[in-house]
Amino acid sequence: MRLAKKWEEIVVASELESRVLRKISWRIVPFIMLLYFIAFLDRVNIGFAALEMNKDLGFSSTVFGLGAGIFFLGYFLFEVPSNLILDKVGARIWIARVMITWGLISGLMAFVQGVAGFYILRFLLGVAEAGFFPGIILYLSFWFPARRRAAVTAIFMAAAPLSTALGSPISGALMEMHGLMGLAGWQWMFLIEAAPALVFGVVVLFYLTDRPEMAKWLTEEERAWLVATMADEQKAKGAKARHSIWAGLADIRVLALALVYFGTSAGLYTLGIWAPQIIKEFGLTSLQVGFLNAIPAVMAVIAMVFWARHSDRTGERTWHVVFACLLAAGGLAFASGAGGVVTVLIALTLVNIGISCSKPPLWSMPTLFLSGPAAAAGIATINSIGNLGGFVGPSMIGWIKDVTGGFAGGLYFVAGLLVLSAVLTLVLARSATNTPDTANTNAAGQHP
Repeated sequence: MRLAKKWEEIVVASELESRVLRKISWRIVPFIMLLYFIAFLDRVNIGFAALEMNKDLGFSSTVFGLGAGIFFLGYFLFEVPSNLILDKVGARIWIARVMITWGLISGLMAFVQGVAGFYILRFLLGVAEAGFFPGIILYLSFWFPARRRAAVTAIFMAAAPLSTALGSPISGALMEMHGLMGLAGWQWMFLIEAAPALVFGVVVLFYLTDRPEMAKWLTEEERAWLVATMADEQKAKGAKARHSIWAGLADIRVLALALVYFGTSAGLYTLGIWAPQIIKEFGLTSLQVGFLNAIPAVMAVIAMVFWARHSDRTGERTWHVVFACLLAAGGLAFASGAGGVVTVLIALTLVNIGISCSKPPLWSMPTLFLSGPAAAAGIATINSIGNLGGFVGPSMIGWIKDVTGGFAGGLYFVAGLLVLSAVLTLVLARSATNTPDTANTNAAGQHP
């Protein structure tokens, strides 16, 4: 009888857990995916604008690459303070502020007249958007247990390749509006694609819930279970978890993960910003480029979800990051020598899959050893330093292209950064297993 009663309690608890996780997943994940879709589109649509804008404004590849990448300097400088403010005032207010600000600046990109204005607006766009991505990563750690976080993060991050998959044809089509009402196609693209950020920035204020304690859309029983579960997870970290802001900034594992993320960001934004021009070299129209650029991203979405689920199921993080980084590096090397549209698309597909698959297991690591303000500071530090790869990769591609006349040298450079990310991940895993205070929370390996 006692065994039967115990079994019944386990079954009831399991049903409650499934119900709660299903409910919060449907409530939160599709919405934040939509927000990230908009963010990523406004961040990289500069790659499609370049198909006409560079000629209209007289930009060289070096000027364009530097301007596209300078976004991440503003992002870097304001990332940590932005995430700390989010932790204090709540995601609802701060994410709304972020979206409305970046929507306004993204729309102003339509009226760029020269190099200085291009640089200034790209920098300000980075400042405006700083805090969005790490803020969402932190927000997910308030709602989802660690054992479910990689899969949820993967679904959220699938918005980036989805943004490329769906946004590329849209951007290509908008570029065909050239001449309407006296505006160039790239100007129409910036204006129209900025509007969703403004609209959904307002929606965030009414839809998002800051913490589980405030979730009126959960029943009392569901809310109590979620609050207790997340509190127990925080307690389980005990004294071994880092809580203060300075702990999050000073932890060597944070710096290591930031350097790993640096390489993956260089790869991601090399794709987002330069892939349209790489494909365009084969004499295609903007609309054709838009549809072809979507194909690798679709494959990446599918691979990312399966890879993250496998990482969660096995509890393994290190090799899931390493293999993905090496695949992306190999794809870039392949792309450098590709001589036709089909081979370029195959190469870009490998790069897309590798970059996308590396990120969910990577972002599952910091919240295993950081919590509270330390998690806010640590996640923002990883994202801000790591996203400098988004400055280095695209700007080096542009400079090397002007010097050599082709993309090959730049693609090899970014491939090297991804190999370095793989090596650093292995070093981090080895050091973590040899460190006493990470025995229960291995930041680069398995769940406890």
